[in-house]
Amino acid sequence: MESLNTAQPNSSEETNNIEFKNRLDVSELQENVFKIKEQLQKVIVGQKDMLELLIVALLSDGHVLIEGVPGVAKTITAKLLSKTIAADFSRIQFTPDLMPSDILGTSVYNLQTSEFEFKKGPIFSKMILIDEINRAPAKTQAALFEVMEEKQVTIDGKTYKMEEPFMVLATQNPIEQEGTYRLPEAQLDRFLFKINVAYPNAEEEFEIILKEQALNNTTKSSKIETVISASKIKEFRNLVNQIAIEENLLKYIANIVVNTRSNSFLYLGASPRASIAILNASKAFAAINGRDFVTPEDVKKATIPVLQHRVIVTPEREMEGLGSKQIIEQIIEAVEIPR
Repeated sequence: MESLNTAQPNSSEETNNIEFKNRLDVSELQENVFKIKEQLQKVIVGQKDMLELLIVALLSDGHVLIEGVPGVAKTITAKLLSKTIAADFSRIQFTPDLMPSDILGTSVYNLQTSEFEFKKGPIFSKMILIDEINRAPAKTQAALFEVMEEKQVTIDGKTYKMEEPFMVLATQNPIEQEGTYRLPEAQLDRFLFKINVAYPNAEEEFEIILKEQALNNTTKSSKIETVISASKIKEFRNLVNQIAIEENLLKYIANIVVNTRSNSFLYLGASPRASIAILNASKAFAAINGRDFVTPEDVKKATIPVLQHRVIVTPEREMEGLGSKQIIEQIIEAVEIPR
């Protein structure tokens, strides 16, 4: 009797032959993110975390507050990022005498038509750099509320929409407090990220000096090329919105944010806007890492820059030297990671 060959294929061989493919193709997005980083690193030394967070914010349709002492490349980084994108750019230097109309624009009487005409202010651009944002008084700060949240300006009862992609990059100095104003909590909540920029180390400092010496009467911005169009940014933002996230990760985000509201070390917890911000940033982190799905690590990476400016530490803990970042780290450790 002939023996039948009933041998089954090796299961490990089968597994090795399976190709796992993304539901969404994020390769073009990844490639363009690499190009942006490559351009910025021609001038900016170190600061890899800042560069990544700026790109994530750009893809997440969010605004960024950059905090650091003078001279750590806050302003130049924002300017160079705008140059890598083929989009209109405006810079607004905030000062104590700046008025809302200096930012938004004002109605001017036209003698020829005998009518008032609206002259747009510098906020009407796609990439806005606000330098030393905490230099302007509360009235001027409040002028940014509507445009940052709703991407529109209402003047004399008429609404003017911003062009996409619209992004505000603001800088502030945490040390010099003379002539500065505290940013309203409502305004801070409108920034997707707060990025703290540290001093470079000795090796990076040396490289900065070398690059400066090599400029040879050329400007830093002349080294930067435009690598992506504004329309591509809009396309990539739509792609990021389609990144998959499991329900247990949505609960994970919710648990972290709710924990900020019941934490005894915090006087003020984060709002639901913070939960949405973590969700959007997590998707962007997944996309730039070549995945079409969010992992717990993506959520963790997004949480601190999203939350650290939205919560207020109690005076007692602040006196002990405890900052919002350390408390948020403790909350992340305490909340169970979904498996």
